[in-house]
Amino acid sequence: MRQIALIVSIAVISVGVVVLAFTFFQVQDERATLVADLQYRTHLLADGLKESIEPSFANYSTSTLQGIVDRFANRERLVGLALYDSEANLIVASEDLPSQAGARASLAARVMDQDEVAGEFVNTERGSTYLFVEPLHQGERVIGAFAVVQNAGYIDEAVADIWRESAVRILVQVVVFSMIVIALIWWLFFRRLRAFADLVRSVRQGRGTLVEAEGADTFFFPLASEISKLSSSLRQARSAASEEARMRLEKLDSPWTAERLQEFIKAHLRGRPIYVVSSREPYVHEKVGRKEVKWSVPASGLVTALEPVMAACGGTWLAHGSGSADKQTADASGKLRVPPDDPKYTLKRVWLSREEAGHSRFSNEALWPLAHMAHTRPVFRDEDWHAYRRVNGKFARELLKEIKTIQRPLILVQDFHFTLLPAMIKASRPDAQVALFWHIPWPSAELFSICPSRREILEGMLGADVIGFHTQQYCNNFMDTVAKLIEARVDLEHFSITRAGHVAHIKPFPISIAFTDGEEEGAQGGEPDKAVLRELGIRTDLVGLGVDRLDYTKGILERFKALEFLFDLHPEYLEKFTFLQIAPVSRGTLKKYQEYSEEVTAEAERVNARFGRGGWRPEAGVLILSQMTGASRELKGAIAINPYSAEETAEALHEALQMPKTEQHRRMKAMRDAVKNYNVYRWSAELIKAVSSLG
Repeated sequence: MRQIALIVSIAVISVGVVVLAFTFFQVQDERATLVADLQYRTHLLADGLKESIEPSFANYSTSTLQGIVDRFANRERLVGLALYDSEANLIVASEDLPSQAGARASLAARVMDQDEVAGEFVNTERGSTYLFVEPLHQGERVIGAFAVVQNAGYIDEAVADIWRESAVRILVQVVVFSMIVIALIWWLFFRRLRAFADLVRSVRQGRGTLVEAEGADTFFFPLASEISKLSSSLRQARSAASEEARMRLEKLDSPWTAERLQEFIKAHLRGRPIYVVSSREPYVHEKVGRKEVKWSVPASGLVTALEPVMAACGGTWLAHGSGSADKQTADASGKLRVPPDDPKYTLKRVWLSREEAGHSRFSNEALWPLAHMAHTRPVFRDEDWHAYRRVNGKFARELLKEIKTIQRPLILVQDFHFTLLPAMIKASRPDAQVALFWHIPWPSAELFSICPSRREILEGMLGADVIGFHTQQYCNNFMDTVAKLIEARVDLEHFSITRAGHVAHIKPFPISIAFTDGEEEGAQGGEPDKAVLRELGIRTDLVGLGVDRLDYTKGILERFKALEFLFDLHPEYLEKFTFLQIAPVSRGTLKKYQEYSEEVTAEAERVNARFGRGGWRPEAGVLILSQMTGASRELKGAIAINPYSAEETAEALHEALQMPKTEQHRRMKAMRDAVKNYNVYRWSAELIKAVSSLG
């Protein structure tokens, strides 16, 4: 659009300059014509009056002269008349003669001296006037001068009318011309460019054909030819990657990739679609200003893990539509293809009313702190529980609509927001294969027993065919919880739970990420670019980084305390070591999270105020892995600490800062290999295989 605006602006300015030039010459010509006409008429009028005035002027009959002047003074555009004696003194003038015109004795003197007529334009209190002076004779001798003052204001009005008409004409021409130019540019260039871009996109996504590209508009033929060659290479690479993925599908030691997962899905599901259900949506559309809409990926570990899987496998993702522009970007059923810039799967948004907001409160103020065993008391409200049940029911109804015509649909329910959903789905569709993955810890049976809705939650979860947790310890806790709180047969040998004739298998699936091995766009070897650090005011050689949602379970306040201990115990790191804490706001509408945000801000300011030196400020935060996380069991190269011990955390941080480069590389390589070998594609394959192989 910027290019169109530039082209149209240049065209409009060019047309405007041409029209203004023509108007200028038209104005000059019109003014010259009107002035010449006024001068001619004034000269004729003066000659006619002169014959009546000269006899009386020779006799110096002022009364007769005054009568003549008054008789002719108010005719048409005549402003007034005046008579001057041989000394250029005003002797007779009409009553309404402007003072500026009557005072032009110098012009009268010049006319009498040169014995020839003269005229000039004079601005008076009555507007623009034309003053014409003619000499009076007695025989051959000049005895005085006679002045005729005509109204010349109509000339300026005529010129102004021309400019006004020209301005209107220019405006109309600009509008019409701009519309024509925009239409031509769109029709001849951008329409073809957009069609060609769609063709290139379809080729890139494997949906277009080379024949279409080669037969593209001749306007883009040179580019189309190159695109055809490029797409041919791309197809060959895809074919080779797909063939390689098929060959190593059964090789346990080969790395899992998006291509291998695609082949795995084809082999195990045989065309059956995947349905994912979560509270958090992978893409949010928000209004920016009045008309602009922008999309973003929310800060969520769940989204980070599942989005690459859905992009690789396709399917449908049901989630709560929470963005201010979510409705206007989806169709009538709440669906849209995502990612927005390269659609690969369907996102179905489910709309929740304000009354159903209690679903979020029960999830985040009751289940979240309960599961994390945090030093924050869970809040259980009846109204929140009822809203939680209603929202689970609404999602169940929406999901049942989607799978109405699907045989043995595969459903992956995500996290603690939908504990009741598996049983609801199984009640209506016993043939559905349902997996529930719990993304957070599972507490001990004694701790979970304080939940008033414990029985309904456990019964709802046990409707799933497979229930997955991060670690074996969480699986053990869940099995123990079920055994103590509800009636069910718990099989510790096969790690399964049977209730009401349905068997749920409990398995650990340590979740991961889509490991890139530095192959993402922009990843370069060599020294890292420090421009970003300089923009943040970080100039130290040693930099630590903490990346967490702003959540009280992440231990950010404890990290700040550990940083304070570090600088107390090892002051040599002052002005040499900077920590940057990145903490995206999470659940900002809940009061507890708002209070925690204020606490974090206050604590960061306190630590910075204590240790700040000039332009150096120790941005609070620490990159240490808690021994209570599931990842600490997989990443053996990490320094595991007790996050509730500030002293231990400070010492672990000091150990990391003192660690030799060779040891750092060894540990990092081991952890990268662990993530690479057990990435999110392998996690999803194992979860899908576990549920789809149940028959």
